[in-house]
Amino acid sequence: MRLTRYTDYALRTLVYLGLRPGQQASIAAIAQAYDISENHLTKVVHHLGKLGLILTTRGRGGGIRLARPAEDIVIGDVVRQVEDDMVIVECFGEASCAVSGTCRLQGILGEALQAFLAVLDRYTLADVLAFRPAEMAAVLGVPIDLSQLRRAVAAGA
Repeated sequence: MRLTRYTDYALRTLVYLGLRPGQQASIAAIAQAYDISENHLTKVVHHLGKLGLILTTRGRGGGIRLARPAEDIVIGDVVRQVEDDMVIVECFGEASCAVSGTCRLQGILGEALQAFLAVLDRYTLADVLAFRPAEMAAVLGVPIDLSQLRRAVAAGA
């Protein structure tokens, strides 16, 4: 199973914003922190906004921030909503297979996909942020108030 770059960027954006609870950030700052395409990230941010995961404010002084507490953002839900295609083999999709109906592989792979998503469902953005947040922020060059982040993660704010 391999997630798309689009999903990767969505998760990275949420992590960046989660490191700065209640504060806005720019697409340019996030793109620079991760050394990724600002144009591609703009599409991702637009989608995250439509999903209600982030709030966007246009214009001078605008930016983006989390729309809800990090503890309410389940990683599995994000992946399901953002990943364009969870088809891991052709027989999952519209393509037919010569042994369709007689092969057990489709069921086994379907079970594996469900197990993968079940693991992701056990974790929230708060769980991701709780692991070495100061080091992560330093690597990304994100100015954070560590005590504020800890309070936000603990309180679900």
